[in-house]
Amino acid sequence: MQEAVRLRSTAQIAGHPIHPMLVPIPIACFIGALLTDIAYAVTAEIMWANFSAWLLIVGVIFGVLAAIAGLTDFLGNRLVRAQASAWPHLIGNAVALILAIVNALIHTRDAWTSVWPTGLALSVIPVLILPVTGWAMVYRHGVGVAR
Repeated sequence: MQEAVRLRSTAQIAGHPIHPMLVPIPIACFIGALLTDIAYAVTAEIMWANFSAWLLIVGVIFGVLAAIAGLTDFLGNRLVRAQASAWPHLIGNAVALILAIVNALIHTRDAWTSVWPTGLALSVIPVLILPVTGWAMVYRHGVGVAR
């Protein structure tokens, strides 16, 4: 418990950590983009490809904001950087965000080529990365969690 108190978030608003407030938005958007990519692959209904493109754009915007807040926490507290899972968290989330940015660019193409197969693969990978990178920092070390 004492360790979690020292691992307080640097980026805060009125004592509330910003990073965990922003993170659920890109996660939900990236999961939604994966689901709408799957729906498009199954139905070939253009609406699903359009939904994927919009979900990726919103996810990337909020992902960049979450990354800025997370980087502020990472650089602002040496105790956060000292955690064994801090670097894999930073690198894994950066990889997921870069893949989502590339995926958003891929989704600017015409529907079928925007989803199959590259867009769908690029939708799967960040969805698999994010739970792995977030779990240890939040649930084991309490980083970004108000206590």
